[in-house]
Amino acid sequence: MYVHQTKVRVRYGETDQMGYLYYGNYALYYEVGRVEMLRALGMTYRMMEEELKVMMPVMTLNVRYTRPVFYDDLITVQTTIKEIPERSIIFHMELFNESGKLVNGGTVKLGFIDAVEKKRIDAPASFVEKLIPFFEQNEK
Repeated sequence: MYVHQTKVRVRYGETDQMGYLYYGNYALYYEVGRVEMLRALGMTYRMMEEELKVMMPVMTLNVRYTRPVFYDDLITVQTTIKEIPERSIIFHMELFNESGKLVNGGTVKLGFIDAVEKKRIDAPASFVEKLIPFFEQNEK
């Protein structure tokens, strides 16, 4: 299992009239978590797209709202990969407030597409290789 955390502060423009984080913006926080997780592994979406010619479209998005998030809150975005990806990858997302309480959670499933052929492919070997050590550690 691979777990990564990053922090995001709720900006004014991301809130609704009541000062709550607008419900549609949670998906953006999930994306921040995925992007920063890839970066921590030594990869980027840009590298995947330009060098590996792999696109990762969202196939499903599930969200559950537990507690409200407000303007200027500092949120910890935790991204977890529980299984080595094959034809798709599922990111398990959890958002925590500054008190460490869960405020939101969900999953995002992405596929792997050959950017040139526009066909579904397996997860890039170079990506899988970066994840394997984390799963081997969990087996010990």
